[in-house]
Amino acid sequence: MTLDARLLEILACPSDKGPLLYFDDEQALYNPRLRLRYRVEDGIPVMLIEEATTADDAEHGRLVAKAEADGLRPTFEAGDAGGRDG
Repeated sequence: MTLDARLLEILACPSDKGPLLYFDDEQALYNPRLRLRYRVEDGIPVMLIEEATTADDAEHGRLVAKAEADGLRPTFEAGDAGGRDG
């Protein structure tokens, strides 16, 4: 189940408040800065830090390469209206 585009415009990592990468085919949101992966269950992001998993070097590399290859954009960009700039 794909997340709503409006939700993706405002979703941020609960730990560092930064943007996330959404992998629809893996039902996951990923913070490459902290290497935290949040699962999406039945279209609902589980945004609890204690429920996140940490990606090792290989998984981090895979996710970053996949995001680049698929042309994924972060959930919001710094300076966007939905961003966290203040």
